[in-house]
Amino acid sequence: MSEKILEVKHLGKAFGSNQVLRDIDFSVSPGDVTCIIGPSGSGKSTLLRCLNMLETPSTGEINYHGTDITSKNVNVPEYRSKVGMVFQNFNLFNNMTALKNCTVGQVKVLKKSKEEAEKKLCIIWKSRYGAVHQRQTQTAFRRSETACGNRKSLAMEPEILLFDEPTSALDPQMVGEVLEVMRDLAHDGLTMIIVTHEMAFARDVSKRVIFMANGVIVEDRPPKELFENPKDPLTKDFLSRFRNA
Repeated sequence: MSEKILEVKHLGKAFGSNQVLRDIDFSVSPGDVTCIIGPSGSGKSTLLRCLNMLETPSTGEINYHGTDITSKNVNVPEYRSKVGMVFQNFNLFNNMTALKNCTVGQVKVLKKSKEEAEKKLCIIWKSRYGAVHQRQTQTAFRRSETACGNRKSLAMEPEILLFDEPTSALDPQMVGEVLEVMRDLAHDGLTMIIVTHEMAFARDVSKRVIFMANGVIVEDRPPKELFENPKDPLTKDFLSRFRNA
């Protein structure tokens, strides 16, 4: 049995009197593609933000290779270089070129030289998307902020990549392109945790699906089982609305 990369134990998050997450438990192994689905307001994005330590959990543990990253002595920026995140708005720096957006993390966090970071980025681009020259890379990045957001996260060479509804604000053509990139990443064995409303993607690409509602995990099962035979009434109701959409 493979080592768990991430183990979440009894995780809770409250904002004042508002308890957003309650007693969350799950684990992630190398190569897992875990999709988190559920209605708006169920705590999905807050869970991802806790996993990336953008929010500090109120209770529980997040163990990365056995180390609780909520402990005070953990180097959070170093942890984030291994557990990266792609946001809905991709969090690009408006005062930087696309290329610099994608290399700044390597320079600031991984302590690589500018030349080394750009060379690594071109290798990543070439291996996944076919561009050969740096000039082609820069031109291609400028075509799409979405592409740049994904490449920026990949450039850090993360062990796990978190996606927070990456297609929510995109037109249909861009949705297809982004999902295709994510399918390729899954095929390449990248470990991913994806909050998504793309039910077909969750059903066809993930190794497991977590359904959340009201701040708790209602079901955590292989996609075929969850989509074809949901156990909980909340899951059944949610998926029936998806099927009838």
